Amino acid sequence: MSTYRIALANLPFPATADQSVALAVDAIGQAGRERAGLICFPEGYVPGYRAPGKAVAPPNPAFLDRAWAAVAAAAAVADLAVVLGTERFVNGALRISTLVVNRDGTIAGMHDKLQLDPSEEPLFAAGDERRVFQAGALTFGLAICHEGWRYPETARWAARRGAQVVLVPHFHEAEPGSYRPTTFADPANTFHEKALLCRAAENTVWVAGVNVASAGSPTTSAFVRPDGTLHSFQPYGEAGLLIEDLDLSLATGLLASRCRTY
Repeated sequence: MSTYRIALANLPFPATADQSVALAVDAIGQAGRERAGLICFPEGYVPGYRAPGKAVAPPNPAFLDRAWAAVAAAAAVADLAVVLGTERFVNGALRISTLVVNRDGTIAGMHDKLQLDPSEEPLFAAGDERRVFQAGALTFGLAICHEGWRYPETARWAARRGAQVVLVPHFHEAEPGSYRPTTFADPANTFHEKALLCRAAENTVWVAGVNVASAGSPTTSAFVRPDGTLHSFQPYGEAGLLIEDLDLSLATGLLASRCRTY
């Protein structure tokens, strides 16, 4: 059995851009002390996802450079890889993105959100390239929020290229009058968590979703096994790190490899 320890940073939404960096650095340190090999953060965590009603500072490339440098330095000290939900400018257009940092603090690269939710199109431009990344024995891909929920091919793309784990960083807070679950994939809840079970089972890979911690959260951070069954989940609305040892040998990618139409 080949296991790999992953931490999901189920953290509160940051009050300020500077706080987003401080909370991320603290979580990286904690995950390092817990001997995780990788930590993943929610969508757009630094400086904060630009949702309606959220007071997030205007996009600032200089701030992002400083923030990424602080996160990279923390990764090197903690000796673990980091997948940081963030944003970046490409040819003058703002993209939802993830920064991937190696265990030694070097930058492995960026992965942008290709499939935007319609509500995001006034603020962001879509990316144009998918990637998989390596962190020691782990190969992983990304399907950011809306991509992972509604577009199965995003997870399959990574699985067909060797990903044992597909990470789904997202931002999902309660809406007025919405159902407030206490158990994962509750039939009375929305389709979102059920989609994660499908992404795992239809590709025979691990899937890990990571959300911010908020009152009444409709989804939470969780690990799903390659057979589509739930491995573990963070209690709804409870801030903290969800840390698990994943058996990578279970992630065969068999069903993804048998798909003949993509």
